[in-house]
Amino acid sequence: MTVVFAPPAAVTVPTSDGRDFPVHRIYCVGRNYAEHAIEMGATGREPPFFFMKPADAVLPVADGQTGSMAYPSLTQSLHHEIELVVALGQGGRNVPVERAAELIWGYAIGLDMTRRDLQNEMKKQGRPWCIGKAFDQSAPVGPLHPKAATGELLRGAISLEVNGQRRQSGDLADLIWNVAETIATLSQAWDLAPGDLIYTGTPAGVGAVVPGDTLVGEIAGLGRLQLTIGPARG
Repeated sequence: MTVVFAPPAAVTVPTSDGRDFPVHRIYCVGRNYAEHAIEMGATGREPPFFFMKPADAVLPVADGQTGSMAYPSLTQSLHHEIELVVALGQGGRNVPVERAAELIWGYAIGLDMTRRDLQNEMKKQGRPWCIGKAFDQSAPVGPLHPKAATGELLRGAISLEVNGQRRQSGDLADLIWNVAETIATLSQAWDLAPGDLIYTGTPAGVGAVVPGDTLVGEIAGLGRLQLTIGPARG
């Protein structure tokens, strides 16, 4: 096969057992904790909705290391959203809820970084808000832990601190749409595949960060994810 240019290297996330997990797609669930839904202007258990990030938006952070994210262009309001990330090791379509957990390979701590001012402006105009969510380095993620080691994560504390001050806290049991329901719903709209990552939603308390800030996210059983916000790209 003759190609126009050399294809880019595969996007991968390190695993806790020393391997690399190739990323296929990144699906994200919106407003999936009740208190966060309220702070974003919604109420009740609405049907789940999704948006996507490109695979190369991933910013892997190694275990025990502090990652660095450049402050993105075009925004004056970069927000943090701490999330459980689910990695699929199997694919499927129209997967029943009771079988959805079979697709899970493992879990990680992730951040859905958001250019909130751009997102809000696109919402006002009734336009797609990819520019607010799907930019470079917008998906920091820690090492993936195999489900075989962690068991199925149905509950456990999730939190985020910025410069040592607690901003977000909750429990995985508080997800409006649990992981199995999310996988089953996604599989009705897309052919899920090995390598898919699912960012499952964030608790209340999202807020802005600026260059120099240090973020520390924790999820019970998955350790911590530490990230600093660097200067804006030139």
